[in-house]
Amino acid sequence: MGVEKLEFKTEIKQLLDLMIHSLYSHKEVFLRELVSNASDAIDRARYESLTNAALHENDTEWMIRITPDKEKKTLTISDNGIGMTREEAIEALGTIARSGTMEFLKGLQGKDIKDNPELIGQFGVGFYSSFMVADKITVLSRKAGSGGTQGVKWESIGDGSFTVEDIEKKGKGTDVIVHLREDEAVYLDEWEIRDVVRRYSDFIEHPIVMEVEKEQQSALDKSKTVKIREDETLNSRKALWLRDKSEITDEEYQQFYKHVSHDAEAPLKVIHYKAEGTSEFTALLFVPSKLPFNIFYKDYKIGPMLYVKRVQIMEHCEELLPPYLRFIKGVIDSSDLPLNISREILQNNKQVEIIKNNIIRKTLDTLGDLKKDEYEKYLAFYRQFGSILKEGLYYDFPRREAIADLLLFASTKAEKGELRTLEAYVGDMKDGQEHIYYMPATSWDEAIRSPYLEAFRSQDYEVLIMLDEVDELVLSGFTYKGKHVRSIVAGDVDLDKSKKEEKAESQKKYQKLIDLIKEQLADQVKDVRLSGRLKDSACLLVADEGDLNPQMEKILKAMGQTVPENRKILEINPDHPLFAAMNSLFEKDKKSPVLREYAGLLYDQALLLEGSRPKDPAAFAKAVARLMVDSLKVENPA
Repeated sequence: MGVEKLEFKTEIKQLLDLMIHSLYSHKEVFLRELVSNASDAIDRARYESLTNAALHENDTEWMIRITPDKEKKTLTISDNGIGMTREEAIEALGTIARSGTMEFLKGLQGKDIKDNPELIGQFGVGFYSSFMVADKITVLSRKAGSGGTQGVKWESIGDGSFTVEDIEKKGKGTDVIVHLREDEAVYLDEWEIRDVVRRYSDFIEHPIVMEVEKEQQSALDKSKTVKIREDETLNSRKALWLRDKSEITDEEYQQFYKHVSHDAEAPLKVIHYKAEGTSEFTALLFVPSKLPFNIFYKDYKIGPMLYVKRVQIMEHCEELLPPYLRFIKGVIDSSDLPLNISREILQNNKQVEIIKNNIIRKTLDTLGDLKKDEYEKYLAFYRQFGSILKEGLYYDFPRREAIADLLLFASTKAEKGELRTLEAYVGDMKDGQEHIYYMPATSWDEAIRSPYLEAFRSQDYEVLIMLDEVDELVLSGFTYKGKHVRSIVAGDVDLDKSKKEEKAESQKKYQKLIDLIKEQLADQVKDVRLSGRLKDSACLLVADEGDLNPQMEKILKAMGQTVPENRKILEINPDHPLFAAMNSLFEKDKKSPVLREYAGLLYDQALLLEGSRPKDPAAFAKAVARLMVDSLKVENPA
């Protein structure tokens, strides 16, 4: 087949344009990305060759080679890994099949791109970063184990199109030839290549080789030296996780973290230990200091790299981490798992479950120690990752209380911006208080002024303010240290037991008025009852015990889910002068149209207090305006 010219997909054209005209301040990451791709290609070939020896092709000396050519102004990164067929080259290099691509492009266009090299790595577009320094890229590749010498040549000048053609290629693997622009010739200098490899790729397991010029003593005349060229391995190839902690510097940990996470920031915490006993493995894990850019996308990769006796088996082993710890990065190297383990076997492997439980326990203990010993650092972590950590209350029932000990909440007993623990809440509970109370809200300011707090404030009960969307889901049915966690916007509340007789008298006094309001609002509310939570406000709406609250309804609707009709209960305050006045009118004229209008206004007022809109805002506004006019006429009779 001859030369075939193809168009890039639309998002690739946008990406190339941004790369070519980038003011990016970390252009050297293109080399990091190409070396990382080469390493991945070798890992894949080595892993697949465990069950298909033909992939070796009598070449098991896995190697990444860097070849600078100052005359041609090219930098070539070669590997003897898995390689690509013609179809695979078109698919891999001509499209990005990722849901986060457009988000990446938006981030790339943002003002912070110059200081965010992690964006390129996180979104899997590292190959295209070469266009920051190149005016043309050529890729020569042949699939391992394909037989024969037919390969593929892929080439593009970044103009929105690329060409592919069949070629002869002796060895398996891939050569990426970067044709550098005149002003980027620095990447052909030996010292620059050494520096980039040392900073970004020192821990790559496979040798990164470059032919370098050296001087040595002449064999003919020992008083003279001669220049020779020989291969030199540029990376240390040390499996950092297998070294003793006392021998590893903070700088080495940081560089390795950046290598596995594509994060520009240093990690917040390093977890490095060796487990012995039932299962032997080494773990080198990192708690990030910053929320990954793409952590909420469906294609975010969860889980540490899994090695078995230094052979990489999986780049992301999601079976080793629960979803609520998906931000943890690192490496697990097991001595017990078989080299040919598959994802199916992983899901039902007892050793994997032992490793997973060990990792979870160690991670939660580390976070607990951080909270205890370095609270300000933990607080910074929690503000980034707290909403994800909370998911553990839902996903990990056996560890719910251990996870709950790590959680922090806004509170009516804390200043704005300050956070409280559940342990502190329970320690400060009032005598006779039966539950841990919380209120879902969109902001602290909104919550602190809410009428739902009136009775709790009068009893000096602390109420936690839940500001994350996930709170209602994870706290449902939760009990902490024997205390049930209960929402103050749902169910009946009766905090003051001493007013039981007084409430019964009010019920008797207002029963007929309540029945009238209930009849008037039969299509809007489930019930009308006297409130035990109101002190100053006239009324509010509450969910029945177990019903969805307004926050959860909004979340489910935003997710496109059908939410069943969920009518609320209207609670009225028997001590409010409005009801005494309404009751007097009721006793005079049970069919007064004013009573019916007031019933509708009460419901609309309650909707506003819960953060919803009146059913008919225009009618509500007219009724309020008319009442204002009537009030002014009484105050200022003609």
